[in-house]
Amino acid sequence: MTDLPTPETDQPHDLVGIGIGPFNLSLAALAHGIPGNPHPLAAAFYEQRPAFHWHPGLLIDGASLQVPFLADLVTLADPASPWTFLNYLRSRDRLFPFYFAERFHIQRAEYDAYCRWVTDQLPGLHFSHQVDAIRWNNERSLFEVDFTQLDTDGEAEALGRAHTRHIALGIGTEPHIPDPLKPLTEAESLPVIHSADYLHHRKTLLDAEHITVIGSGQSGAEIFLDLLRARPAGREKLHWLARTQAFAPMEYSKLGLEHFTPDYSRYFHALPESVRDELVPHQWQLHKGIDTDTIAAIHDELYRRTLHGGWPDATLTPGVSVRTAGRVANTRIELHLEHTQQNTRSRLTTDAVVLATGYRERPLDRILTGLDPYMRRDTSARPRIDDRFRLVLDPTVTGNVYVQNAERHTHGVGAPDLGLAAWRSATILNNLTGTNAYPLPERTAFTTFGLTPHTPTIPTQNPDRIPLAQSN
Repeated sequence: MTDLPTPETDQPHDLVGIGIGPFNLSLAALAHGIPGNPHPLAAAFYEQRPAFHWHPGLLIDGASLQVPFLADLVTLADPASPWTFLNYLRSRDRLFPFYFAERFHIQRAEYDAYCRWVTDQLPGLHFSHQVDAIRWNNERSLFEVDFTQLDTDGEAEALGRAHTRHIALGIGTEPHIPDPLKPLTEAESLPVIHSADYLHHRKTLLDAEHITVIGSGQSGAEIFLDLLRARPAGREKLHWLARTQAFAPMEYSKLGLEHFTPDYSRYFHALPESVRDELVPHQWQLHKGIDTDTIAAIHDELYRRTLHGGWPDATLTPGVSVRTAGRVANTRIELHLEHTQQNTRSRLTTDAVVLATGYRERPLDRILTGLDPYMRRDTSARPRIDDRFRLVLDPTVTGNVYVQNAERHTHGVGAPDLGLAAWRSATILNNLTGTNAYPLPERTAFTTFGLTPHTPTIPTQNPDRIPLAQSN
C-alpha cells in the first residue's frame, strides 16, 4: 500500500463531501457552477463504493418512487440546472415518451439511472475512496480528511489526505435488524435476508417452500406483492407479519404532505428537544406507511386468485411481534410470535425470511471521533445541529460540518425525504458562500405550524458561527 502525495502546499478544498448518495449528490450538482459565483467552488466528494447505486436490492420491476419526479437532485432549488430529471430525459431523447406517459411518480430504477447519469458527468466525485478520519487542524484552520483509496476488489491501495474549509456528511442509513431477529442472520445456511438485499437473493427465496415477510412498510409490501405474483395460485405459501395494528396506508393527503416542507422543518427545529423526541414516533404513518396503489395491487392480486373458488395460501397478520427466532433441524426457521391485542402467543415455522425492518441513520460518531472534543450534544448525547444543518461545534472551529439525512432528531420526518434534498443543499451552499446564490421561498406551506411562525433569515455575507447559546 502506498501513500498518495499530500504536500502542504496543496490548495485546500472549499468543501469535502463524505458519502455520495442522493443528498450529497444533490449538493455536488448544485455546487457545480453556483449562479453568480465568479469563482468555481473547489469541492470533492468521496464514496467507498465503486459506483453510485441507489438501493439496488429494491429496484423491483414496476416499483415507483413515493415522491414526484420534481423531487430530483436540483429542480426544487434550481429548475434551470443542467442536472434536472427533465434534462436527463432530453439527453436520452425520451421527453416525448415521458410526456405521453403522464407519470408524476417515476419508477425507482429510472431514478437510479438518472442519478448515475449525473455521477457520470459531474466532476469532483471520487468513488472507491473510504474516509477513515476527520480532524480539525488549528494551525491551518482547516479540516483534515484522511482516506483510503480502494482497488477493484475493495482492498486498500493507497492512503491520502485532503484539507478543506468545510465538510458535508452524507453517509446515509444502514439496514436495521431488531434484536430478536439478529440470531437468524448469523446462520449463513438459512435464507434470511434484509429487504435491502432482496433482488440479490430473489431466486433463492422463490425456491423456498414457505416464505415469511416481516415488516409493514413500503418495502415489505412491495416484496410481498412481488413474491405473491411469482407463486402459483393455491400454492403461494406466504406469510406477511407486521407489528403495526394494520397494514396502514401512508399519509398522502395534500395538507399531510406539508410536513415535508421547509416550513415544517423550521417549525420542528424550533421546538424543545423533549417535544421533538415525543413527536417523531407518532408520525410514523407520514413516512412508514404503504402507498395506496401498492395496497390496491396486493388486494387485486389476492382477489384474482379467488375467482375460481378457494382462497390463496397467503396469511397477512398485523399486530404481531417476533419475540425470539431460531433454527429447527438446521434447515428451517422457527419464529415465536406474540399478538399484542389478543395477548396470545404462537409459533410459525418457515423456510425463508425477508426482514423488511427498515433502516437507521448511521451513527455520526463513527466518523467524527477526531472532532468529539469540539462537539456539542443534546441531553440524549446526540450531536446538536443548528437550523442551517451545521453541527454545533466549539467556536474555535471556524469551519462548518454540514449534515445530510442524519438529523431527524433536530429537523423531523423530512430529514430523509428526497423532496427536501435540493432545498437543504441550497441552504447549505448559501450559508457556505455567504450569498443568496439560490433564492429560496420564505413560505412553502398553506398550513401555519404554531402560533408564532418562524421567519427564516437569509444571510447576505459570510456569517460567523452561531453562538452556542442561540442554537437549538
